[in-house]
Amino acid sequence: MTYRGRHRRQKRGRALRGVLAGTALALTAAATIVSASQAVSSDNPGPLRSVTSAAELKDFQLKEHLASRSSLDRLATSMGGTVGVSTVLEHTNRTMRGATQCAATETGALPVAPTATRAYCWDEADSASQRWLPQSVTTSGDADEDGRWGANRVILSGWTHNDAKPDEPEVSRGLARVAVIDANDLADMTYRWVLLVVPTEDGSDYRKLSSSISGMVWYQDKLLVTASTTDTDRRSLYVYDLNRIQRASVDSPAVGRVAGGWSAHGYGYVMPAVASYSLTGGRCDPSADDRVPCFGSLSLDRSSTPDSLVASESFAAGADRRSRLWRYSFSTAGDRSGLLAADALGRVNAVEAYSTKATGIQGVLSYRSTGDEKADWYVGLAKGAKDRHGTLWRLDSDGAKAARCGPDDESRRCWGEHAESLSYWEGTGELWSLTEWAADARSGWHGTPVPERILYAVPLSSITGSLK
Repeated sequence: MTYRGRHRRQKRGRALRGVLAGTALALTAAATIVSASQAVSSDNPGPLRSVTSAAELKDFQLKEHLASRSSLDRLATSMGGTVGVSTVLEHTNRTMRGATQCAATETGALPVAPTATRAYCWDEADSASQRWLPQSVTTSGDADEDGRWGANRVILSGWTHNDAKPDEPEVSRGLARVAVIDANDLADMTYRWVLLVVPTEDGSDYRKLSSSISGMVWYQDKLLVTASTTDTDRRSLYVYDLNRIQRASVDSPAVGRVAGGWSAHGYGYVMPAVASYSLTGGRCDPSADDRVPCFGSLSLDRSSTPDSLVASESFAAGADRRSRLWRYSFSTAGDRSGLLAADALGRVNAVEAYSTKATGIQGVLSYRSTGDEKADWYVGLAKGAKDRHGTLWRLDSDGAKAARCGPDDESRRCWGEHAESLSYWEGTGELWSLTEWAADARSGWHGTPVPERILYAVPLSSITGSLK
């Protein structure tokens, strides 16, 4: 389907809230107050400091690269045409488990407070796989204001191949896939995998993405994902068209054209990139203080005018450098659905940026409530230790407040364990996130997996009520 434009937000919001409220999931696993051993007192990201100098803002400037329509059409034609999201949903082959069906280690990864009102675990084929890492989430609530894509409510989750796992074959390294989840019946959600690929310039073939997708946003008919420093084309973001999903015809480990047709590492569907963005300042280096940002998490802010893409900087927890937050406006041009606002030379400038004292940001969100002068920024921080809950902070120019599960300053470890990106479904008022790990008992990737992966939603109103 093509992007259908916007309807009135108020009317659609009421309808969607009514549907989802009737199917809300009550979690049966009780959350316990975080122990003193999980306390933290030194991870406060502090207040937002606005980046105002033109030189510093230019560090965030992007250059847009559009794939030619003719090359994309050539690839689609040679693969038998394109399909859309609805086709993938008609052929889902894996089942999400409700909270009551999850293992104790999975529900134990949920936030302590505020508690989730929806929670789902992955099909057993994926819940304990150490070959893959769930890292990002976005929904049809991002794609369109009515929360639907066509007739469907959909959740997308981005997973990256775990290149740190020993003895993985080279053909698997750098793979990235998206779970297309049928969320029409919240009591019976199913999904199917789609492999992300990058087409050759002439449209004669495609390659694997070869990047971690730590951030992902579905806006209008486009899906924007982060690219890592290993990307061979030195890109920071890739753009996919949800109307250009294509079928693979050969079941093999290869990715691309093979004898007899097209292969997608055993998956039935691929989605080729239609555009990308690179930093005009060059490739980022997370180990160097070169001011060029490495993209970490992404989210959509519908409360800005125009709608905007929000990003956080990627550094490991405990790093010496501190993470920045920034945003780009989406284009309002009718022929540029889902693309960022670029000038005549294809340059995209950040409309605002902030510095923080935070490291280890795994999720970022910006949202301005009706009547508020400025947006609140939320960041999720996750430490590397096993069985440790993260912290969810709200930042503004005055300081930072954490969602807490106790009365004192030592009770900030309340967010999900190894929680990743954030996505706000405005029509329902829910903040979606997911947890990543299925490491072994020693936090490695050698021994028996301990599944701790769960997809969940928390009302934003509950988060604001727990901030202290």
